[in-house]
Amino acid sequence: MSINPLYHKSTNRLEEELEWISRAKKDPSHFGPVYKEYHEQIFRYIYQRLGDEETAFDITSQVFMKALNSLHKYEYKGVPFSSWLYRIAKSEVYQAFRDKKAERTVNLETIHLFDIAEEIEEDSNEKNKAAILKCLNSLKEGDVELIEMRFFEKRSYKEMGEILDIKENNAKVKTFRALDKLKQVFANKQDRV
Repeated sequence: MSINPLYHKSTNRLEEELEWISRAKKDPSHFGPVYKEYHEQIFRYIYQRLGDEETAFDITSQVFMKALNSLHKYEYKGVPFSSWLYRIAKSEVYQAFRDKKAERTVNLETIHLFDIAEEIEEDSNEKNKAAILKCLNSLKEGDVELIEMRFFEKRSYKEMGEILDIKENNAKVKTFRALDKLKQVFANKQDRV
């Protein structure tokens, strides 16, 4: 699996980011570089889960307001600041689901379906891609989120653990379990055909 450089930072980039955070903690007007760096990523994360652009923009704004208001609580844990932002975004998206402001959607790109098809050891033909999409829609929210983070966003298990507030190994185990569920649902669907 290739690494997505959008989500993974070099040591120098992490240090630069920490400098931004340090300045923003002292003076909120210095939050601009953080906002500029992560706004699009957070928006895409939210939009992918909601499928509604207006609601995604609203929730993205809430995420950055909450981050700015809680910046004094942020502690560096060896992963990009975005992991903290994603945790806030995840919480806000779930709140939108609970408030019925949004419904869960799964937005998939063809290339990522090939990755999942390979993982569940199936041919990557059009029929199987459509079946995988249906199977993903039948999984629980948490399982879909794990698969999205690993296969669509190309996140490391360490970063997934940080976003989900679990240990790296637990993120790995949960992802493998989610894939097993997907395999089972796919196999059951294929048996019925």
